[in-house]
Amino acid sequence: MHRVDLFPTHEYQGLKLRPGRPYPFGATVAGNMVNFSVYSRYATDCTLVLFHNREEQPFVEIPFFREFRLGNVFSMIIFDLDYENIEYGFRMDGPFQPEEGHRFDKTRILLDPYAKLIVGRDVWGQQPNWDSLYQYRARVVFDDFDWEDDMPLETPVNDLIVYEMHVRNFTCGAAAGVRHRGTFAGIIEKIPYLKELGVNCVELMPIHEFDEFENYRPSPVDGHPLYNLWGYSNVGFFAPKAAYASSGRFAMQVDELKNMVKQLHRNGIEVMLDVVFNHTAEGDQRGPYISYRGIDNKTYYMLTPDGSYFNFSGCGNTLNCNNPNVRDMIVESLRYWVTDYHIDGFRFDLAAILGRDQQGHPMSNPPLLESLAHDPILGKTKLIAEAWDAGGLYQVGSFPSWGRWAEWNGKFRDSMRRFLKSDEGVLADVKERIIGSPDLYASQGRGIKASVNFITAHDGFTMMDLVSYNSKHNEANGEDNRDGENHNNSWNCGCEGPTDDTDVNQLRHRQVKNAVTMLMVSQGIPMVLSGDEMGNSQQGNNNAYCQDNEIAWLDWNDLERNADIFRYFKHIIRFRRLHKVLRYEDHMRHQDYLGLGYPDFSWHGVKAWHPETGHNNLTVAFMLNGQYAAPAPASSPAPAPASAVGGSPADDFIYVAMNMHWEMHGFELPHLPEGMAWHVFANTGMPSPDDIYTPGEEPLTDNQREILVGPRSIIVLVGKERKERTEK
Repeated sequence: MHRVDLFPTHEYQGLKLRPGRPYPFGATVAGNMVNFSVYSRYATDCTLVLFHNREEQPFVEIPFFREFRLGNVFSMIIFDLDYENIEYGFRMDGPFQPEEGHRFDKTRILLDPYAKLIVGRDVWGQQPNWDSLYQYRARVVFDDFDWEDDMPLETPVNDLIVYEMHVRNFTCGAAAGVRHRGTFAGIIEKIPYLKELGVNCVELMPIHEFDEFENYRPSPVDGHPLYNLWGYSNVGFFAPKAAYASSGRFAMQVDELKNMVKQLHRNGIEVMLDVVFNHTAEGDQRGPYISYRGIDNKTYYMLTPDGSYFNFSGCGNTLNCNNPNVRDMIVESLRYWVTDYHIDGFRFDLAAILGRDQQGHPMSNPPLLESLAHDPILGKTKLIAEAWDAGGLYQVGSFPSWGRWAEWNGKFRDSMRRFLKSDEGVLADVKERIIGSPDLYASQGRGIKASVNFITAHDGFTMMDLVSYNSKHNEANGEDNRDGENHNNSWNCGCEGPTDDTDVNQLRHRQVKNAVTMLMVSQGIPMVLSGDEMGNSQQGNNNAYCQDNEIAWLDWNDLERNADIFRYFKHIIRFRRLHKVLRYEDHMRHQDYLGLGYPDFSWHGVKAWHPETGHNNLTVAFMLNGQYAAPAPASSPAPAPASAVGGSPADDFIYVAMNMHWEMHGFELPHLPEGMAWHVFANTGMPSPDDIYTPGEEPLTDNQREILVGPRSIIVLVGKERKERTEK
């Protein structure tokens, strides 16, 4: 027996229709029907515009009849529509009263905010028809991808090694050695490389559909085109960028991205997305009509009392994230990426904006952030905030968390950079960062896993440039070197930019190794910038957002030129993954609370058990007691020693001595329990291959009482059962 609501009730130009389902929003396929639904609080009328694929003119425009509207939602079902061969958009009618926040214009064809597949910009850098009626076109998605047994990996947060990557930059260089350069498929081809490096999570810079021609212009330096390369300017929150898929010209970007996720998961690598919910590509009142402005400007954007746009993003507009309907859209977007793409986590760009109310004021209990923290579908999904915005709101250490949100720890970056270049007066802060920033997170009951530690990220110098330039060199961006961060806490090691000076180049390599060592032996979640492991340089450009060329693309020849750096990175990453004592979830007590004869963590100086306290000191040492790293039984309120946990052996002792002084210093070593001895894992002051050993094969140190740490060098020792020195 057929249900009555499966029969059409209306007909329009040969198409059979009936009132639609208001929810879900967007276009949904059900049998021989497609349900179209769009929300607008202030629109008076809506028209569905249908095109045959890639045709300039629509073949029909169907008004939503009065009975097709329920509340503030326009919805209709169309029967027997060849949905694989149609593109759709909307015309919205309503008041044009900018001073009241309304900018309706029924001459515009608008993109569905919930579009799952967007076409029209299918090949990177291919100029569109700027006179087109409808440039970004929504298509209907039919989900037939075979995930087999794949699902989000749910790797424990404290076990992550995050690798921040730009899809295009990663494999676009001529030396990348992949068939599908600059695409999701190109990343698949590089999975063996990622496994060799040892990372277990890739964080992709924005992959939502965006316009690479935004602010397109020639470079004043050499005339090459400048694009919106980074993509921090969304067109749609539900659709992957077509031009990032080798199959994008065939509208197969959905399947290609899903296959990339599946292949990464098969190899134990999580996928995290950098999402930009703070603004859209429509800009301010001078920007284009793409979607939100024409569908419901007053709902989607934060507006001043006179109807202009608040600009807490620095990009012309600010999404009205805590409007209930916009909040629901954001939640639905994230749920969609987790359920349909098996995404493991999200990093939220300028996330402080997500905590502002509709007038732009910071809230103590932002409903959007709370909703995401408690959402049942996102319950195992990583949530990471860039805890500041362009409006001056800085919330590192105070971002609302509900025990769920982690933060990009900008204070870790700043402190470690200053220590790396031998700034005085920073040691006390460095010590807080090494132990997981308890000054920021312990008082709120947040553990170490709240801190995402990084020294470099896409925004700023690469690690090699951090030790090669005193100042930014962004002239190629065409903004008279005014753009980009001025306070980089960088040091060029004695010469600005490339040099043939052997001593300078050796020091730069040592400083890069120092930096990644600081990162990997600190408590918290480490994040590595793609390319740092091969000594990638952007020629001193610390804001390469527009450089779709060799400035921003990885040069895979660097793997051979800087083979010692890559070798060091992969060994120290593996070292961290092998030693649980480097990956605590909760802050350490600095006490011997189990009566083992040693505390869980202890500070040292050039004399064992006597940490340096001088304001201008540039040396520090610490020791981690691996007996506290074994997981505790469920009934135990505190970690238990290894002997108390069957099948969970304790970790080794780890001792780290950091000398950022320009002179050598001797460090007295703490005594170890009977039968154990110190073995050397890393010494950045030594030339390769003596700078680092294969984890687990560390040789015995010659002197068990003292080590000499060279100028601007770090030594990492492992305390374990005595192992006589052998050849590497």
